[in-house]
Amino acid sequence: MTHEPPPRWKVVGPGLVVAATGVGAADLVATLIAGSRYAYTLLWVVVLGTLLKVILVEGAARYSLASGRTIFEGWRSVGRWTTWYFAPYIVIWGFVYGASAMSSSALPIVALFPELSLRGVAIGSGLLGLALVWFGSYAAFEKIMVGLVGLMFVAVVTAAVRTVPNLGEIVTGLVPIVPDGSLLYILGIAGGVGGTITLAAYGYWLREKGWATPRFMKVMRLDNGVAYAVTGLFVICTLVIGAELLYSRNLALSAGDRGLVDLSDVLAARYGPVFRVIFLLGFWAASMSSLIGVWSGVSLMFADFVGNLRGLPPGDPRTRTGGTLVRAYTLWLTFPPMLLLLLDRPVALIFAYGILGAIFMPFLAITLLVLLNRRDVEPWRNGVVTNALLGLCALLFAALAINEVRGVLSAL
Repeated sequence: MTHEPPPRWKVVGPGLVVAATGVGAADLVATLIAGSRYAYTLLWVVVLGTLLKVILVEGAARYSLASGRTIFEGWRSVGRWTTWYFAPYIVIWGFVYGASAMSSSALPIVALFPELSLRGVAIGSGLLGLALVWFGSYAAFEKIMVGLVGLMFVAVVTAAVRTVPNLGEIVTGLVPIVPDGSLLYILGIAGGVGGTITLAAYGYWLREKGWATPRFMKVMRLDNGVAYAVTGLFVICTLVIGAELLYSRNLALSAGDRGLVDLSDVLAARYGPVFRVIFLLGFWAASMSSLIGVWSGVSLMFADFVGNLRGLPPGDPRTRTGGTLVRAYTLWLTFPPMLLLLLDRPVALIFAYGILGAIFMPFLAITLLVLLNRRDVEPWRNGVVTNALLGLCALLFAALAINEVRGVLSAL
C-alpha cells in the first residue's frame, strides 16, 4: 500500500536510515586520523564525499520510483554477469561484516564496563539486532534508527563544540588542496561518508515506508538531501575533533575501531569522565545503527535477490520486512559470523571479502549510469550534469577499489 506524500517537516525517514547505516566506527576513525594528520586541509573531501553519496543514493532511489522495479531487478536486466558478482558478494560480505559489526558494537560497552567480555557483548549485540529486525515493523525500526542517530549526533557535535574550533581554518579547509602523502586519506574519506552496499538498500526502505511511485520523487530527494546534510555535518564534527584535539597536540590514535576508545580517553583527560561516557555512548550508537541497518536493509536486498531467482511476484510477503527470506539472511548475519569471533579470520575469506567489497561502489555507479539512461525511466532519466557526476563517482571509486585490491593482495 502507498500513501500520499507527507508534509515536508515529516520527511526524515529512510534517508536518515541509509546515511546512518553507512557511517560506521571505521569511517569515524579514518576521519579522525585525517584530522589529526592534516587538520582542516581535507575538509573539502568530506563535502565532496557527501555530495557523491547523495548522487548515488538518489540515483538508486530514482530508478526504483521511476521504473517500479527494485535495484536488483535493474541490475539483472543489465546482464547475467551482475548476478554472478552479486551472489557471492552478498553471501561473503554478510558473513565477514556480521562479525565486524558485532565486535564494533561491543567495544564501547566494554570500555564503559571493563569487567564484561568483549566476545560475550559482541554476541549479545548481534542477537539484539536480530530480535529488533525479526520481530519489529519497519516503522519501529525507523524510530529506533532515528533515536540512535540523535544520540551519536549529540555526542559527536558536543565533543566538537567543546574543542572550540577555529572557524577561520574551517573555512580555508573548503579549498581543494592535496597535501603530500594524503591521497589514500582523500580516497578513504570520500568513499567512507556513508558508503557501503547499504546505499543500494535505500529503495527497499522507501518501499517499506510506502513511498513507491514517482509522485514521491520530490519527497525522496528532500529526505535524501536532509539526511546526508546531517551526515556531512556529523563527519565534519569528527574532523574538527581530530584537528583540534589531536593535531594541535600531536596525539595519535590506534587503527580500527579501537581508535575511538583511545579518543574517549583523551576526552576524559581533557574535559572529565562525563565527556568520555557521552562519547562512548555516541560511538555505540554509530556502531549499533550500522548493525541494525544492515540486518534490515541488506536482508531486504538478499530477499529480493532470492525472490527474483525463484520467480516470486514483486512485493511478495516473503521478501518484505518480517518475511521468511528476510529473516533467513538475518540469521546468516548473526550466527555463522559468531565463529569468526571465536577463531582467527581465514585468509581466503578475507581475500574474497576485500576484493568483492572494493568493487561494489564502482559497480553501483556504473550500473546506475546504464539504468538511468534508459527510456523506461522517462521522464526521470539522467541529465548531462547527473551523468557527469555519476561518471566522477565511477572513476573515484574505481581508483579506491584498485588501491583496496592492492592492499588485499599485498597482505597475502
